Amino acid sequence: MAALKASALLAALACASHVAAHGHVSNIVVNGVYYENYDPTSFPYLASPPTVIGWKAGDSDNGFVAPDAFGGPDIICHKNATPGGGHATVAAGDKISIQWTPTWPDSHHGPVLDYLAACNGDCETVDKTTLQFFKIDGAGYVSGSDPGLWATDTLIADNSTWLVQIPSDLKPGNYVLRHEIIALHSAGQADGAQAYPQCVNLQVTGTGTVLPSGTYGTALYQATDPGILFNIYTSPIVYTVPGPTLIAGASSSIAQSSSVATATASATLPGGGAGATTTTTASTKAASTTSSSSVKSTSTTLNTSTTTKATTTAAPTTTGAAQTKYGQCGGSGWTGPTSCVSGSTCTVLNAYYAQCV
Repeated sequence: MAALKASALLAALACASHVAAHGHVSNIVVNGVYYENYDPTSFPYLASPPTVIGWKAGDSDNGFVAPDAFGGPDIICHKNATPGGGHATVAAGDKISIQWTPTWPDSHHGPVLDYLAACNGDCETVDKTTLQFFKIDGAGYVSGSDPGLWATDTLIADNSTWLVQIPSDLKPGNYVLRHEIIALHSAGQADGAQAYPQCVNLQVTGTGTVLPSGTYGTALYQATDPGILFNIYTSPIVYTVPGPTLIAGASSSIAQSSSVATATASATLPGGGAGATTTTTASTKAASTTSSSSVKSTSTTLNTSTTTKATTTAAPTTTGAAQTKYGQCGGSGWTGPTSCVSGSTCTVLNAYYAQCV
């Protein structure tokens, strides 16, 4: 009977970990130009959703891909993903600011990774299973222990944004940028890691000649890789970022900062048809840098009075001492709220982490 109860508890915890949800990329900013991404929480319900650079995916719950699905197509660009209808044009060497929404939870530590894959034609019609990804950055553990500071903490310090640079010697062409967070707060148990892959279409210009070899999306990770099955609640921490090695000349990350959007643009359609670019006015307010990460970080906040979509992320609201849905509500050493807002329940995922689900 005790064994049966234990099995039931483990099954309940596994189910709880699979319903937790945390976010998606809302937009990118390139050279001050804002491009809207696919919004899985609203676009499926629109009669005529806009054509955007981001891939359509079935993560309407802002959910994740679990390790037991790493060998299938969902890990490529998220669940049931299909190509975005347009693309953004960038130059080799450009930096791209990637914005997550809602604010990434500070309990969900883990690596931040970026890959590119050549489409060998229009990315808007590419077969995702043919894409071969090469890694252009991959930052993981930074400092401290149990659980320490991670690349996600650097992302949070910059208003939940991540800055990635397109290789300056990259061959011109059409590419899918695959950006990803892997949350490790439950990764000490089998199938506990949470992957959040996000894909956008890019047309890269320039005079480069380099096209690195890549890896099919379904072969990027294994469920038992040391960077996937990993207990962050330990000391000391020795962590290996999962996935293929970085391409020649790449670093784990560039110096991080938030980008200011001064204009908006719609996606360029295959064949060159493009929507208008609208200039907006924006003011920035520098925020103090408090991160002890080895990655330099300077936060900025975008304020805009235009009617275009702004790059802002609101902090979650709370009711009294109650934790918001999907927030942490318990675990070893936890001193924050232990009750949840109406509609969610504090569920123990492991000895170190409980979550409102």
